[in-house]
Amino acid sequence: MRNDTNPTLQVVAKNAAPDRVSSLQSLPIDKNEVAHRWLYVVALFMASLNLRPVVSSIAPVLANIQHDLGLSGAVSSLLVSIPVFIMGILAPFSVKVSEKLGIERVIAFSLMLIGGSLVLRLFIHSISLLFLTTLLSGVGIAMMGPLLSGFIKKHMAASAPSMIAIYSMALALGAALGSSFTAPLKEGLHSWQMSLAFWGIPVILAVPLWMTIRRQQSSSSKQTSRTSYGKALTLPWRNRKAWILTVQFGMLSLVFYSILGWLPLMLIEAGASKLHAGLMVTLFAWIQIPSSTIVQQLLKRQPSRRVWLMVSSIMQATGLLLMFFSTSLWIAVFICGVGSGMLFSLLNLLPVEMTSSSEEASSWTAMSQYVGFLIGATGPLLIGYLHDQLGHFNEGIFVMTLISIGIGVLSLTVFKE
Repeated sequence: MRNDTNPTLQVVAKNAAPDRVSSLQSLPIDKNEVAHRWLYVVALFMASLNLRPVVSSIAPVLANIQHDLGLSGAVSSLLVSIPVFIMGILAPFSVKVSEKLGIERVIAFSLMLIGGSLVLRLFIHSISLLFLTTLLSGVGIAMMGPLLSGFIKKHMAASAPSMIAIYSMALALGAALGSSFTAPLKEGLHSWQMSLAFWGIPVILAVPLWMTIRRQQSSSSKQTSRTSYGKALTLPWRNRKAWILTVQFGMLSLVFYSILGWLPLMLIEAGASKLHAGLMVTLFAWIQIPSSTIVQQLLKRQPSRRVWLMVSSIMQATGLLLMFFSTSLWIAVFICGVGSGMLFSLLNLLPVEMTSSSEEASSWTAMSQYVGFLIGATGPLLIGYLHDQLGHFNEGIFVMTLISIGIGVLSLTVFKE
């Protein structure tokens, strides 16, 4: 049989750099495969975007909620702690459910649950309904969160750092949008209930994407939409590195959700006006958006994950320490936000990189979120308790500073290089 392949093209394709090879117009391109990849990227972004507005949208209208429903400060802190606590409790359960139903289907159902709970917030006129929506949204986030790492490992393992960057960026963007626009929405709509329910819109937009992915997986193979566990999946309780990452994630969650719940009052106590405190909270949320991209670029220059874990933990600690001394608050919030965003990106990248399958990646992430979110849920309560007992936030900020330093110290034990 005659070989019609151009030998010159074979030589060029063999010896050219990868970026040159990809630019050769004569090479066939599977348009369906490209479309699927873009669908996965957009779906990942939209799912990640909806993980934090449920929590971050509470603080801007908390005073209105307290006034209308008669909530005390201690009870109000539960609006942040409950979703985080639920995320921890149900994280392992999400992996078990995905074993039966498949990653894509569980994520789609989780988005529906989050969207439904947000729509219910339109009708909140009692404490019980408010906490019911908080509970339901927490369940949806808990079911979806650990599976996104498995989804990346399953479909986009070759570009894991880039996908984790997109995942982290979307998370930060969701938190920033919820923190920044809920109060203006409340003023424009004349209803804190409507401003909270507004965040159901991006959830509704995300659901069709995941339903499309689920149908594609089902049509290609009856088994494709299911994670292929050869044996019952267990969490890596005996894995030392998994435990270190879990504790680090818990320490980061404690600091992050404490800041998310109390930062405005911390800044006001440190001498900022209400207007400036609000702007600095917005800065803290928005500055985390490019942090994942920063991490990706830094890893290209210095690939040691341990180095950047230490650098980012020191940055977060430095920002908190400046707040402790009520010094350079704008710089403090900026540094703390960048450090927090970098830490989150790194701690979500490592379970994907240090595992060999989507199932294992999901189990590592589930374990870190199970224990980590349980630790993180205590943060807002701890800071609130210390404030109630001592009358100021200094001790709480100092504790968060020490915890941030501890994240960096633990990083020394994750890798040997």
